[in-house]
Amino acid sequence: MRKSAFHRPQTLTYSRGCALPTRPTVGIGQDPLLSEQLIQQELSELSFETPDVTYGSFDRGLVQDFIPAHVALDKKVLRYYAYFQENILFSPEEESHVRPVVIYYYLEDDSMCIIEPVVENSGLPQGKRIKRQRLPKNERGEHYHWKDLNIGADLEAYGVTYHITQCDAFTEEFLESEGIVLNEPEPMPVDPRSERRKTPRPSFTTAAGADKMHQFLTMDRKVLRFFALWEDADPNGETTPVTIQYHLVDDTVEINEVYERNCGRFPFPALMHRLKLPKITEASGTFPSCVLEVSAAEVQEYYSPKDFRVGQPITLLGRRFLLYDCDGFTKEYYQKNHPDLEMKPFEVPKKKDPLRGRRKEAPPYNGFGSPEDSLQNCFSLIPTPPKKNVLKMLENEHKVLCYRARLDSPNPGDENRHFILSYFLSDDVISIFEKPTRGIIGGKFLKKMRIPKPGSTVDDPEFYSPADFAIGATVEVFGHRFVLTEADHNVLKYLESNASRIPLQTLDSLRQTLGVETANSQLTTMADDVAAEPSS
Repeated sequence: MRKSAFHRPQTLTYSRGCALPTRPTVGIGQDPLLSEQLIQQELSELSFETPDVTYGSFDRGLVQDFIPAHVALDKKVLRYYAYFQENILFSPEEESHVRPVVIYYYLEDDSMCIIEPVVENSGLPQGKRIKRQRLPKNERGEHYHWKDLNIGADLEAYGVTYHITQCDAFTEEFLESEGIVLNEPEPMPVDPRSERRKTPRPSFTTAAGADKMHQFLTMDRKVLRFFALWEDADPNGETTPVTIQYHLVDDTVEINEVYERNCGRFPFPALMHRLKLPKITEASGTFPSCVLEVSAAEVQEYYSPKDFRVGQPITLLGRRFLLYDCDGFTKEYYQKNHPDLEMKPFEVPKKKDPLRGRRKEAPPYNGFGSPEDSLQNCFSLIPTPPKKNVLKMLENEHKVLCYRARLDSPNPGDENRHFILSYFLSDDVISIFEKPTRGIIGGKFLKKMRIPKPGSTVDDPEFYSPADFAIGATVEVFGHRFVLTEADHNVLKYLESNASRIPLQTLDSLRQTLGVETANSQLTTMADDVAAEPSS
């Protein structure tokens, strides 16, 4: 009642830029030392307290890096095995089908897909039933989650109820790590239709007939293949190799020719298309088969696997074939079903090709172009340019050996003519250039080409090389004789770098002309002197 000031008391003051507690005013009858002691006690209590609420605890662990779900759960899929029942209407034999499916749950985006394994010859559309998507759980817009899937649970998707029976090892490990208790696996129920197809019901058939359905289910894609020779194919007596295929699913026969490489025959391998071959008996031997076709009612018997025996001839539609071998499946089939038949394969003598083993000889050079270019006409119908040594061209690009030469001619007017012979190392061609002198117009005497040596044949020509260009040597070019008189220093450097392929006589002639003497030349001179001395 007596209080008149309701403001909040000031507890902090600033002194020299620092916040300090305000010293309380000592009232009447209060000990100032006691009040100072209380203030120090409060400060010590505050200093030992840990502000957990404001700043949190000091025991927090290190912050882990954030990994998004599409990275952490990439390619991680839960797989469940389930089945659904399909009711069969208006059938006295069966009431429903049990169709197994596989449910895939993708943890990356919580999508699912349902696939039905394909059963051969089932007659039902199988494969992917529901493509990958998020399956709706109810009408409120919720979707199925991996927590809703368990062994023994039902999954209803678009009006079909799938009952889960098992899951794989990865799914079991993942669910147990998340704390989900899995139920015991259930056995997959047996489809009555599949069981009935394994053991077909006995049917009353005549002796001539057969169970076509059983034959189709057991013999589908099983073929007996025989290797034979068609003896009457060529009027000259040559035989043609063929393959005879007997399809066990419907007792049809197919004959195909085997073509060898470059045999010269037209590529029509189907000698006889697939059909059932009637077996002609003695009673029907006089039937005019070339005029009228034999109907099914007139055929008493068709060809069967018992009629095909390896090592014996067989006549099919008037053509005679000799069976000499068969494949591995055919041998196993006869050993299992017809052990009394002997299958003795024999080797067929190979044809002797008169041209085989003979060396192919190239025709003589016709004189047009270079020999290498003309030889390309023998290799293909559309000739291509001869291949060049690209590596050699790159290494020796712009490398030329230059020589000075004079024309060796009985004409006295040719004595003052001077020539420059250039050898190009990139493609081994030679060009000759004449220097202009008084009364003679210089210019190109010979364009770039390979020059054969005198005496070489057209079929096996031998061309000039740097080893033949010694100082003083004579080079014959299409009836003109050139005598080499000088060479530049680059020629000597190149020949010394390839001294193993250059004769010593050529190197010495260049050294003497250029005034270069080496130890090799001195040793050669000494050896000549020793050889000239008489032996003691």
